[in-house]
Amino acid sequence: MMAQKPELDRVDRALLTALSANARASGAALAAEVGVAESTVSLRLRRLQALGTVRGYRVDVDLASLGVSLQALIAVRLVKHDRSEIDAFRNAVPHLPGVVGVFHMAGAEDYLLHVAARDAEELREFVLAHLTGHPAVAHTETNLIFEHAEGDGWQKLVG
Repeated sequence: MMAQKPELDRVDRALLTALSANARASGAALAAEVGVAESTVSLRLRRLQALGTVRGYRVDVDLASLGVSLQALIAVRLVKHDRSEIDAFRNAVPHLPGVVGVFHMAGAEDYLLHVAARDAEELREFVLAHLTGHPAVAHTETNLIFEHAEGDGWQKLVG
């Protein structure tokens, strides 16, 4: 059963847009930008969090500034033989060293892993240590990321 979509009004949508630009904005700054009282901002944010619309606030770390300059997307095709091994893979992968994100997909590949590494050797070691020897993994294909740009087009879907 699909979760019910929460009803969002103009104020909710404006708060989401403002927070996407600056998640550290104060209640007063958000209130001024959206045109409501600060108490309204506080109530609306608590409601959006309770609904699961706002899932959290995160820091955007420049990995290259920490010496982690290589990123890749690794497509993973699983062996379709044992549900427990597949579940174990899904539960373990987000916590492997260097994993930035995990996408479960339909199509020729089952998962797409966004992985960061200090260099090509560390990336190779990740693939060998965590993927090629895993009993649930049938095939991997690694694609290097040359550049990444954050998208903001999602705002047009909620605005």
